Amino acid sequence: MLMPARAQVWRVVSVNKEVSHSMILRRIATAGLIFLCVLPISAEMLPRPAGLEPEIAFWRKVFAEVTSGQALIHDNRHLGVIYEVVAIPANASSRQRKRVADRARKQYKSVLNTLADGRRSSLSAEQQRVLELWPDDVTNDELRAAASRIRFQQGLSDRFREGLIRSGKWEDHIREQLADAGVPAGVASLPHVESSYNPDARSHVGAAGLWQFTRQTGRRFMQIDHVVDERRDPYASSAAAASLLQYNYSILKSWPLAITAYNHGVAGMRRAVRTTGSEDIEVIIREYNGRAFGFASRNFYVALLAADEVVENSEKYVGVIEKDAPVPQIVIPMTDYVSVASLERVLNVSLATLKANNPALLASVWNGTKHVPRGFELRIPAAAIDRAAHQLLAAIPQNERFARQTPDLQHRVERGDSLSVIAARYNTTVSELVAMNQLRSKHRIRAGQVLNLPYKGPVSLASIPGEAETYIVRSGDTLSRIAQRAGVRESELLALNAMPGGDRIYPGQEIVLRVVTPAVPTAVAAAAPADAPVLPPAGRRPPDTDEPAELEPVVIADAGIQPAVILDADSESAQADVDSALLADPSDYLVAADDTIEIQAAETLGHYADWLGIKTQRLRDLNGYSFRQPVVIGRRLRLEFAAVDRDAFVALRIGYHRELQETFFARHRIVATTVHKLRSGESLYVLSLQRYKVPVWLLRQYNPDLNIDRLQPGTPITFPKIQRTAADDGAAAVVHADFYRDWG
Repeated sequence: MLMPARAQVWRVVSVNKEVSHSMILRRIATAGLIFLCVLPISAEMLPRPAGLEPEIAFWRKVFAEVTSGQALIHDNRHLGVIYEVVAIPANASSRQRKRVADRARKQYKSVLNTLADGRRSSLSAEQQRVLELWPDDVTNDELRAAASRIRFQQGLSDRFREGLIRSGKWEDHIREQLADAGVPAGVASLPHVESSYNPDARSHVGAAGLWQFTRQTGRRFMQIDHVVDERRDPYASSAAAASLLQYNYSILKSWPLAITAYNHGVAGMRRAVRTTGSEDIEVIIREYNGRAFGFASRNFYVALLAADEVVENSEKYVGVIEKDAPVPQIVIPMTDYVSVASLERVLNVSLATLKANNPALLASVWNGTKHVPRGFELRIPAAAIDRAAHQLLAAIPQNERFARQTPDLQHRVERGDSLSVIAARYNTTVSELVAMNQLRSKHRIRAGQVLNLPYKGPVSLASIPGEAETYIVRSGDTLSRIAQRAGVRESELLALNAMPGGDRIYPGQEIVLRVVTPAVPTAVAAAAPADAPVLPPAGRRPPDTDEPAELEPVVIADAGIQPAVILDADSESAQADVDSALLADPSDYLVAADDTIEIQAAETLGHYADWLGIKTQRLRDLNGYSFRQPVVIGRRLRLEFAAVDRDAFVALRIGYHRELQETFFARHRIVATTVHKLRSGESLYVLSLQRYKVPVWLLRQYNPDLNIDRLQPGTPITFPKIQRTAADDGAAAVVHADFYRDWG
């Protein structure tokens, strides 16, 4: 949200403009192109409506003129009305800033209410000054409304300047990624308003990195778990941002709308278009009053335009600066799971260097609890390496390569538990639990929550079952102790595991206890313990399988020709939850004023009955369905709210889809898209589930307006290309602390 800056991070979002003439010429010269007609789509100019110039000027002032030691007191609808620039005490706390803001609001509210009473003569100098900020024909009603719209915006010019300096490290690479995705080059200015180009930035709602991705949205395109968080990596997160914006544009067909959807969600912007009857961003900004479409969403696009203007004219607005230079790096794709200690030794680079160049790796890797995962692109400064990547990898000893990640232990929180009690029970620390589970607070856990635990050995030294074929070495183990617990001789273990030189073992190593099958030539860590806790049933939870599947046979109807419906006022209050939890999901999960909903993929009558607290037969009766008649995706279904209200129903529905999508994106991510032209006789279901292995709900998200009832040969259908994440590569399913969290 666009709000007074807190701590280090100021949250907005925006996305792109266009390449300046000088940039175009440089690109043409570099590529050896001659004709302007071959300019890529990334050179597309973002619309700049004249009616939005006051808003653009406001944000230009915030980014280029007003420092973080100052704030603008202004009207939150008419940004050209700025009552005062106030000073903020140096190093002021959020409470001190609030006092400054409250004092200013009280002052100008009094002035505006006086003017709203009709007083126009014998005004004080301050009253006269405020009145002159408004048009001559301003009404008393407008002035009274303005008294409740007074807002405090902290300046950002000093932080913006610092971000410009930092941006030199990554902006050329980011522009290339955006161009490759067909996204306008001005999107490279988005990190200025999102994070001041600070990859360590984290917002109070958990958004992280240059591009301020939330977990839910980020997991579509990146690995985000307790081992790797690619939101923190400027390279991976920039590719993800380009993919998300290109996706938004493919749905909305307008860059201003696609950019605003980065903040407000695709479904939210589709709703705004339906409500206003316009795709014009100025009309939507002026006229759309959805509850979730607040100050941040209204100003998202104009803030980007202002930021990009400052970037393109930085010498004029900021002065002469020297940007940080890019650091040449070598990228080493990991072919095995390897500990940081091994990499540090083999590559002959310091731990600090590895950390600085690989911010996506989290504390569990750096403290040795987890390995650097297979498939991870390790970055090393080119100056620190004198060999090719394949030679570096070859130097890692075979017994230090692992086929699987170190397994997790998990703990399900029970009533009365505290982190300190759990930490003591498992011989770890509160700070390590907070880091591994990425908890917002060490004081807030809830019953039923599943916590990942550092793998530091067993709670007790129980005997190893006699039928066990292998054993995973834990911290503190010795070969003699393992032999004793397994009921075998130490000499047998030495022979079985080819340890002629001694009994040196290490945590995570797999020890063969008995000969059943030939030994695997690489060290292999065990899967999660068989008794590891699993997700509790949550109504009709989506199946937790490796491959996407539908819950019940369904029929897909036209998703794009349903008439627009008016949202019920009660259902509108759930809109913010929809847009924040499922930003990239264009589906409509709300209830219309006539108590109908649009049927979505992966839903059944049983789901609706559960969420409504009624019998399934009652829904059949309401809608004239026979007993075995399937629900039809895209059609409308009438509901009955006798046991729950609309908000409760929508919350359960959103929770179900959020869990379904989070479960899928915990194991998969979207790496690209492909357009398939339908051939005669082809089945959309076969294409989706068998050829492209894409669940129908995700297929529909990429084709929300596709008239599936009227498909003809040659119809283009967009399929996302899915890749398994490294976290799913042989590792146990992980339940994250944020799995059930409501990000409203």
